[in-house]
Amino acid sequence: MTQSTNRLGRIGEELAARHLAALGYHIRERNWRGCEEAIRGEVDIIAEDASTVVFCEVKSRRWSVCDEAFAAVTYAKQRQIRRLAALYLAGNGRHADVRFDVVAVAWPAAGGDPLVHHIAGAF
Repeated sequence: MTQSTNRLGRIGEELAARHLAALGYHIRERNWRGCEEAIRGEVDIIAEDASTVVFCEVKSRRWSVCDEAFAAVTYAKQRQIRRLAALYLAGNGRHADVRFDVVAVAWPAAGGDPLVHHIAGAF
């Protein structure tokens, strides 16, 4: 990843966290990494929505539409997030309802404010 791509991702994750907080979610973790060697990767945002633990993948794109960002959450990525979620819940002694959300942040080619689109229960 280039420095520009990393910066775009960080800004997108910040906008996504603000969006979720505005909806009443309690942000518990950001950029959570599993500590088990067999399961690599990170979950962008872990939040609570009432009694549900929400594992949220954030995709940020420049000059794009949100559909392209959602398409980037492949089956393999979904599987990885599910495995990380199980590891997180096991390590935190939590038995709760779980949901997997995706937030896409897209900057329009014509300029202007980014578009934030949230799909609850995306997979």
